[in-house]
Amino acid sequence: MKKEKTPLLRSSGFQNLLASLICVLGGLVVGFIVLLLIEPSGALKAILAIMTSFFRYPGKLMLKYFGQTLVRTVPLLMCSLSVLFAYKVGMFNIGVAGQYVAGACFSLYSALAWKLPWLPCLLIGMLAAGLLGAISGVLKTKCNVNIVISGIMLNWIMLYSTNLLLGKVKSPSSPYTLSLKGTNPKALLPSLGLDKLFFDEKSVTIAIPLSILIAVGVWFVLQKTKFGYELKATGYNYNAARYAGMKENWNVIITMFISGALAGLGAGMLYLTDISPWETTCASVPAMGFNGIAVAFLGGLSPIGSILSSFFIQYITTGGGFVDLQVYSSQISDLISSLIIYLCAFVAFFRFFIQARIERAEKKKAEADNANKTEEGGNAQ
Repeated sequence: MKKEKTPLLRSSGFQNLLASLICVLGGLVVGFIVLLLIEPSGALKAILAIMTSFFRYPGKLMLKYFGQTLVRTVPLLMCSLSVLFAYKVGMFNIGVAGQYVAGACFSLYSALAWKLPWLPCLLIGMLAAGLLGAISGVLKTKCNVNIVISGIMLNWIMLYSTNLLLGKVKSPSSPYTLSLKGTNPKALLPSLGLDKLFFDEKSVTIAIPLSILIAVGVWFVLQKTKFGYELKATGYNYNAARYAGMKENWNVIITMFISGALAGLGAGMLYLTDISPWETTCASVPAMGFNGIAVAFLGGLSPIGSILSSFFIQYITTGGGFVDLQVYSSQISDLISSLIIYLCAFVAFFRFFIQARIERAEKKKAEADNANKTEEGGNAQ
């Protein structure tokens, strides 16, 4: 028997996409209103600058900015995968920011102090971030410490520890860490050989395709493997997983380890391009980890959806630098991103609204069809 196809509007994937587009549109509209309140005359030009981002520049400059956007999209994607991996198994990993910092710390220190090649640096950063995530998992399972509280505390502990450790490999004349290119070139991630296309030797490295492959791998693990099923079962019902003979405590710990490792890998993929040094006087946790939450929810908590949403959020962030900075702040793009994050909390409501409208339309159609059939039957008699 041939399986009946699900109508497009009934598809959960399509409904998630539609709900995400509503969030994006809402964020842009409110952002435009804020621009109008600041200075009405240039508001339209400013919102267009944010929306068009680097596409408003010609040829070489556009490609250069595009390359820089891609390289900064990679850590954002990895942080979103970190958030959604933990969330799929019932854990809200607010400690992604600290785990991202741990990855940056140990990958950079391995490169600058120990002069290791890029692969060991990347793996050490992953391991350190994974262990930091596992600490939250152990505190949750062994001491019943709320995973959000432990994550927040570890964020700040890791930030200041990183500043102290990387202070040993900073430039004498500035608070920034030494340049990888001048100190240890073999720690730089390999290029894909597209430097002439993007006119920026730091842009297109193996981090870009590797991050996409990892996103596909996360989807496969969660959806197609016994291991992924057990992790999700533990998140859905901790006690039921224990009753079924699953190692529920181990599943929580290994989940937090993998989640942390993904965030740490994202940091290594950024800092080992040498596009951005670490500032050892940094007094706030990098926003990349928190932005990963927005990306994960905007992408419908789907690894594949996160690929698109991470590029979009970074695209908007890049566009904020192209407004008239004498009138508006470049942080308007952060405001728009924040509004999108806020609206993502209503994704379930938007989906419910869409489904209600579809069901209402289908009911009216069914009533009209029944009325027509009744009328045709009466005419036939």
